[in-house]
Amino acid sequence: MSLTLLDWRRTVFAMYADVRSTVAEDPEGTLTRFRAAKDGLFTGHPDTPILPAERATFSGLRYWAYDPALRFEVEVEPMPPVGIASISGTGDAYPLDRFGRITLPVGSLDVFWVSVYGGGVFIPFRDATNGTETYGAGRYLLDTVKGADLGGTDGRLIVDFNYAYHPSCTYDPKWSCPLAPPSNRLTVPVRAGERLEPPATAER
Repeated sequence: MSLTLLDWRRTVFAMYADVRSTVAEDPEGTLTRFRAAKDGLFTGHPDTPILPAERATFSGLRYWAYDPALRFEVEVEPMPPVGIASISGTGDAYPLDRFGRITLPVGSLDVFWVSVYGGGVFIPFRDATNGTETYGAGRYLLDTVKGADLGGTDGRLIVDFNYAYHPSCTYDPKWSCPLAPPSNRLTVPVRAGERLEPPATAER
């Protein structure tokens, strides 16, 4: 741990605060600015998860083109609380408490509260792109512990797959990242947000 990691966290929180304050007026421009800021972090920040041997040739993350149809403001349906231990790729257990569920056109996802100091809303997911176009263990939509918060009020959350992102363990296996439980596996491909290798139609 270091002050450089604190700087990383502060920067990420500020990036999402900018999204919440500007996305209504300019959704695509806000996303473009967000991606440029994230590429800057991954390219030049000392706490980037990009492996040291790959940093010299790293030119930024890969993304699908903006799709306005994959942004939703949805009600969180209360669910009986269920505690689970999400296991990371390194074998670490992350205690999660399911407290709700959201229903989207692409499927339904459980909403979790991360049961560690401070806590926060967490929505990981897997979909049919995993293992080919995206990381095999899935991606994240929200992780408010680390600033990934798109907003929402009165029992509703903003969920935007254009901001779906890979956990740090995608790039460096030493990172310990909670994985999406079986309840958060979508059967359809969600081609939005971060991807691994760009197809001919993808945009950076």
